Amino acid sequence: MNDNIMNIRGRAHLLGDGVNTDIHCSSKYLPGRDNAYVAQHAFEQVAPGFASRFKPGDVIVAGRNFGINSSREQTVQVMRLMSAAAVVASSFGRQFFRNAINNGLPVVECDISGIAEGDAIEIDLAAGLVTVVGRGISREVPPLPREVQAILAAGGLIPFLQRHPDWKLA
Repeated sequence: MNDNIMNIRGRAHLLGDGVNTDIHCSSKYLPGRDNAYVAQHAFEQVAPGFASRFKPGDVIVAGRNFGINSSREQTVQVMRLMSAAAVVASSFGRQFFRNAINNGLPVVECDISGIAEGDAIEIDLAAGLVTVVGRGISREVPPLPREVQAILAAGGLIPFLQRHPDWKLA
């Protein structure tokens, strides 16, 4: 497995509760626009200038119900274009969570209290650990199942199945 995807280090960028897919990937940018354009404006309805502050490898940290509202995979694709390393949230919309895994974006449900904007955050997906050393935060989370780790390491479900066409759930 790709060790880099299992051990993530980046800067935290905070969003609040209930950030739905329409807020993230506003429909006002969609007509005639591609995902790269939308990525330049991601989350600006809830955090003006978010996309311009976000750097490749950074981590989105959000509150409850991140990604609720629709099953649009475009939202995950936009975050991948932003080069988000992962999303850590108190809870996720179930469709978003599955779309993230399918598209190779690590997602972790975790208590986010005490994490601040710009904190260096570390995520060990295999061990199930989220750490913010500078604040003395170390939180255990359920480790992702081996199969999910393999899908993430491959870059998503389609690349995984292309590499393992005969794979069957054990």
